[in-house]
Amino acid sequence: MKRHWRWFEAVNELQQTGEPLVLITVLSTAGSTPRDAATKMVVSAADQWDTIGGGNLEFQAIERARELLAAGDARTDVERVELGASRGQCCGGAAQLLFEVLVNARQPLAVFGAGHVAQRLLPILAPLDVQLSWIDPRADWLADAPAGVRVECLSNPVDAVADLPENGWMLVLTHNHQLDFELVQAALKRPDIGYIGVIGSATKAKRFRQRLAHRGWRDTDIARVICPVGLSHVPGKRPAEVAVSIAGQLIQRLHQPTPPSGKKTTGLNWQHSQSLNQEEME
Repeated sequence: MKRHWRWFEAVNELQQTGEPLVLITVLSTAGSTPRDAATKMVVSAADQWDTIGGGNLEFQAIERARELLAAGDARTDVERVELGASRGQCCGGAAQLLFEVLVNARQPLAVFGAGHVAQRLLPILAPLDVQLSWIDPRADWLADAPAGVRVECLSNPVDAVADLPENGWMLVLTHNHQLDFELVQAALKRPDIGYIGVIGSATKAKRFRQRLAHRGWRDTDIARVICPVGLSHVPGKRPAEVAVSIAGQLIQRLHQPTPPSGKKTTGLNWQHSQSLNQEEME
């Protein structure tokens, strides 16, 4: 990633790739400070972009940002930093900093296959709240991947299934029925895969169910496989029509309510923050 990016460029790129970040904003200042209110910078686990003034103020802010990243939760935090000699800065002022932790809230989705349907589907999915991986053994078919899509040219795409994140989704759209079947079996070995969609006809779906049962998979396992994938009420067999049908089904699932995780998200009370500004910065 480019070190000379401005903070907004870094936010855009990190959100495209799904990497967690902390956006640090100088909410307010009192006395002499390196930068004015509304100055921003971005911190990731391994890098930072832009600046809130450098020196010990920025060093402390980066350390705090990485502590928040390590916690793994989306949250906001407000902290006041004094800029006296004890902090290694002689400005003598104070700054109130807002830390906004933006974790990857996008749904991981791996698309296996780069054929005609996938070529039309990826541009539809790319702007959605999904973290896209596109996997195929043919490099030339992956050449026109939309921005923000992670491309993996693998001689054996089945190997990628083991690396999918927990609760990841996968779409099986390859040009080879046997490869489709092997991908499905690899997915069924992972009960934490949240969605397994397979392109195909009703005949293909029936044959897959029979083959899976013959291999010893239980009915509850086989029921996890959605084949044919897509909305049944969307007609048409042309690649663009099939792509729209699949995208529609995925959008439906993206908007389904998810069970509470049990993790508390800490939000910022702006009225309380305003009162802090008035009290602390006087």
